[in-house]
Amino acid sequence: MTLSQLRTFALVAKLGSLHAAAAALGVSEPAVSTAIAALRQDLGDPLFVRAHGGIALTAGGRALADYAQEITGLADRARREVSHASTDTGRLRIVATAPFAEHAAGRLLDLFTKRVPGVSVDVVVESAADIASLLLECAYDIALGARPAETVATVAGRELEMIPFLRYQRVFLVAATNPLAGLHGPVALAQLLDRPWFAGPSGIQEQSDEGRWLASTGVAPEIIRLSSETDALAAVRAGEGTMLAIGHIVRAELQSGALVRVPVVGTPVSGLWWVTTLDRRRTTTTARTLQRFVTTADATAAMIAPGGSRGLERRGSKIHVALWS
Repeated sequence: MTLSQLRTFALVAKLGSLHAAAAALGVSEPAVSTAIAALRQDLGDPLFVRAHGGIALTAGGRALADYAQEITGLADRARREVSHASTDTGRLRIVATAPFAEHAAGRLLDLFTKRVPGVSVDVVVESAADIASLLLECAYDIALGARPAETVATVAGRELEMIPFLRYQRVFLVAATNPLAGLHGPVALAQLLDRPWFAGPSGIQEQSDEGRWLASTGVAPEIIRLSSETDALAAVRAGEGTMLAIGHIVRAELQSGALVRVPVVGTPVSGLWWVTTLDRRRTTTTARTLQRFVTTADATAAMIAPGGSRGLERRGSKIHVALWS
């Protein structure tokens, strides 16, 4: 059993056909068949059977697919770590959920790269629903933001380590000139349904704390997604509707009266942002360093300090950003 054979089988299992795996690898289909045949002979298991125009994994095939994915991911990470060590530089691949990327990541990572010389970071924004699988596939080193779904947090002995590091609250708010500003609590959530709801590009994700709260109410509003929560807040300031905003981001405007909190039943909604890595046997040294850093008082102070930008629009030489993958 070789690494090449395992990589080939992992692709066959993921893509569901030998032809697709061959195309992805840039080899012929007979070459893929030869690698699979060698694995079948070595393991004494057919691994998969033809079914409905594709393949169906056997029980042994499912087990091998999980291990093959883990082994090839570890091999790829070993290559990266050796390369980083030989060049005395470090690259940290971060996946973040959109609200965290917009409201906290910039200040946090600016401070982190100053504290840890030689480290640069790549940040990609992904849906909260995809974070666990992306980490388990070793596509990223660390995740920041919403907590991964527990149903996919453990696969074939690979576990994710999840640590909460920042608590926040979300509140419904409107401009002082909006008719909703005159409502006195408690206000039923249904009273907001005839007004526009604004949100950032990810909307209100089911895997977030606010998403779970909204699902528990049984209310399904039509949400207008804008390019950022900052743009959503601008629409609210203009009197166009409401949004479920992060409290410490709008604290000054609430205190000045420019914005008014709508006292909806069940709000403020409390949430947590989490730092997530593979378990300590499998994560990288740099990822563990950031994991420890985000829980420090200095990191917290940087993320919640009033005034100025907290997001990732400042693209310095050490922070490379792709807002969506």
